Amino acid sequence: MLIIQPSGGLCNRMRVINSAWELAKKRGERLIVLWYLCPELNCPFESLFQPVKEIRIINIHSLKDPRKLFYQLIARQRFGNDDILSHKTDGVLHQDFFESLKNPVYLFTWEHFYPSRDYHFYVPCASLQKRIDLITASFGKRCVGVHIRRTDNTVSMGKSTTEQFIALMKKELDQYPETCFFLATDDNKEEALLRKTFPGRIISNELRVQERNSVEGMQDALVDLWCLAASSKIIGSFWSSFTDTAADMRGIEKVIAGDGKTKEGE
Repeated sequence: MLIIQPSGGLCNRMRVINSAWELAKKRGERLIVLWYLCPELNCPFESLFQPVKEIRIINIHSLKDPRKLFYQLIARQRFGNDDILSHKTDGVLHQDFFESLKNPVYLFTWEHFYPSRDYHFYVPCASLQKRIDLITASFGKRCVGVHIRRTDNTVSMGKSTTEQFIALMKKELDQYPETCFFLATDDNKEEALLRKTFPGRIISNELRVQERNSVEGMQDALVDLWCLAASSKIIGSFWSSFTDTAADMRGIEKVIAGDGKTKEGE
């Protein structure tokens, strides 16, 4: 049995679960996910996604939850994020570390430790899918996703400036005049500026809740993520799992503002 407690925001957790699923398959074991509701993601799994048959997912509201303590107690080995980080190279666990794992094992991490683009577990619940469908129906012939991370990522803010996003968006319009943009951002001022700069070209989830410490805020984050993934290309933020996951979900092209490099979908 493999017990995983994914940490971080929505996309970090999705990638951790993907990695854990790959590890569980390699070990021929059952996967149990402890989905911790906390200020950075305060929303039950089933309020975002449809039920997953292959994995048992348990929502916990406290680090002292008896179920969490039980699984920690029965685990023959327990590893934290630093352990995972120190035992992987190029996103893959070292073979000797893999072979040393005993059954059951408990992992707590936000690290992506087995590369995987298998996102079949993640099917939005029906009410969110309706909202996604309504927004993407307005995408037209060509819609480029734009993800601007601001309020809680200083690394991204320093690297991916507003001027760089605007320059890349103008370049898209020069090459493809019919382009519109789906904008996902945590900064309303950025949205107002882009709407002024590109009148009639910006589509967004306009009534979104920014606060991640709420069910509504996390549901809006999921809507933004799926709409980005439905675009033709993504102009994204540096050092952002949200940008990377949106591109990975459908293997679409992405360019990172401030990086200058374009990566084709794989």
